[in-house]
Amino acid sequence: MYTIEMAYARMRELQDTANRSRAHQFAERRAEAKAARTARTKKR
Repeated sequence: MYTIEMAYARMRELQDTANRSRAHQFAERRAEAKAARTARTKKR
């Protein structure tokens, strides 16, 4: 039997996964931006 508690637990798992994915994407963009800034600085 599938209970409301099981559905809620699954929803939380999905939200946690989505949040981790979002944080990972943000960290990648920050790393790329930092690399681009470093590359520009080294050219000077």
